[in-house]
Amino acid sequence: MTQAKKAKKLRAATRMIPEEDPEFQIAPMIDILLVLLIFFMTISSQEVLQVNQDVQLPVAKDAGKKTPESGSGQAVVNILWSVIGNSGSIELDELKFADPNALTPILAERVKVTPKMRVLIRADRNVRYEFLRSVMVAAANGGVGNVTFSVVDKEEAGAAPTP
Repeated sequence: MTQAKKAKKLRAATRMIPEEDPEFQIAPMIDILLVLLIFFMTISSQEVLQVNQDVQLPVAKDAGKKTPESGSGQAVVNILWSVIGNSGSIELDELKFADPNALTPILAERVKVTPKMRVLIRADRNVRYEFLRSVMVAAANGGVGNVTFSVVDKEEAGAAPTP
């Protein structure tokens, strides 16, 4: 063999074999999809937990659409009314209060963290104005400048009492 043939054979032996097309790996994709699914389920369940199904919201024919603002910049206050006892109860983050003034320190702490937070009031349609007013005064004393009410539209009222 000549020197040129030996060098050619040596180069051919040291060359890498061309790779095949890479296969699609499904296991990492499934892992990523499951993580995303858990993430979105956690976020959506956080908002669902704040809604009390016992509250029958009042009807407002000129109700605006639901705004996407939520999360740490919002506190959901559910107000239930007992017609039999003619008394109200308040829920904030699954904590129950009989006195609206008990909300003030809790809301004041949240305003320190998020100055532009809002309070979403989900009051039962039977709640007396005086009781609702005392909740709004407690929110104002806590430093909340944005109070929003949750209501249902007239068309939705016949189908279901809560949105």
